Amino acid sequence: MLLGASNNKQVSVADGDLSQIIFDVGAWDFEQRVMAASMQVPVIVDFWAPWCAPCKQIMPVLEKAVTNAGGKVLLAKVNLDENPELAQALRVQSVPTIFGFFQGQPIDAFMGVQPESKIQEFITKLISAANSVQPNAIDIPEALKGAAQALSEGDAQGAHAIYSQILQQDQLNADAYVGMVRCFLDIGQIEQAEAMVQNAPEEISKISAFRQAKSALELAKNQPVGSIDDLKAQIEGDANNHQARIDLALALFSNGNKEEATEILLESIEIDSKWNDGAARRELLKLFEAMGNSDPITLKARRKLSSILFS
Repeated sequence: MLLGASNNKQVSVADGDLSQIIFDVGAWDFEQRVMAASMQVPVIVDFWAPWCAPCKQIMPVLEKAVTNAGGKVLLAKVNLDENPELAQALRVQSVPTIFGFFQGQPIDAFMGVQPESKIQEFITKLISAANSVQPNAIDIPEALKGAAQALSEGDAQGAHAIYSQILQQDQLNADAYVGMVRCFLDIGQIEQAEAMVQNAPEEISKISAFRQAKSALELAKNQPVGSIDDLKAQIEGDANNHQARIDLALALFSNGNKEEATEILLESIEIDSKWNDGAARRELLKLFEAMGNSDPITLKARRKLSSILFS
C-alpha cells in the first residue's frame, strides 16, 4: 500500500545536516522518508514541477522556514512530473501543493504561493500538533550536549540516563545510541555494549561514530595478560620489552587512562618503530579510531607520531 503508515521506523535529524532536513523524495522512498518519518516529526511535502514558476517562488521561502525550525519539521520535495502516482494518490490538482504530514496522516495543506507569514503559521501549526502528542518531549540537541559533558566528566551513569530518555523519544538517534555504547564500556558492562553493537540499526551502523565505538568495544574485549603494576615492572626491567609496552597501553586504555596509553605506545615507536612490523603503531592507530579523529588526545598524539616518524 503506497500510503500506509508505519510505527517501526523513526527519523533522526543530524544537527546541522540540511540533507537530513530538506530532501527530494519519490514513489520509491515516500513510505520511509515521509510516512514513517512523520511518526516522529512533522513532514512538509512540497509537490512542484520544473516548469512551474510559482513553485520556484515558494520553494526558497519554505526551505528558509524549515531550516529556521532547526529539525522540528522536515521538508520533502516531490517532482510532480517524475512521480504522477504520488500526485494521484494525494489528489494533487495543481502545483505548488503543500501538505503537512504528522503520524502518517496529512493534517493540513495549501495550494499556490503564500506569504512568508502564512507559511510560518503553517509550520507552527505542525510543530504544535507534534508537541501536543509529546508534551513532555525533551530538547534533544541540548540533552545530547548534557550527556556528552557528563560522559567526559566520568559520570557514565548520568549520561546513560540522559541517552535513555533521548532514545525513548527518538529510537534512531545515532548520537544517543553510540553514547549508550560508550556508557556501557565506561562502566565495564561489556556484554551490554556488545549487544547494542551487534543489534544496531543499519542507519546507525554506517556512521563513523559507531565504527569508533565498535573499535573501543574490541579493545575492551581484548584485555591484556597481567596487571598494570606487573607490566610496568616488566618495562622497568627491560625498556625494550615492546610487547609489555603494548599490553600496558591497552590495559591503561581500558581503565580510561587514554592519554597515558597513547604516550606508552609513542615511547615504544620512538625506541623502535619497526618492532614486530610496526605493532606499536598499529595499536596506536586502533586507539585513534576508538577515540575518534577529533578527540584532543588523538590530535595531540597524531602530531607527536608525525614528529617521531618524520624527524
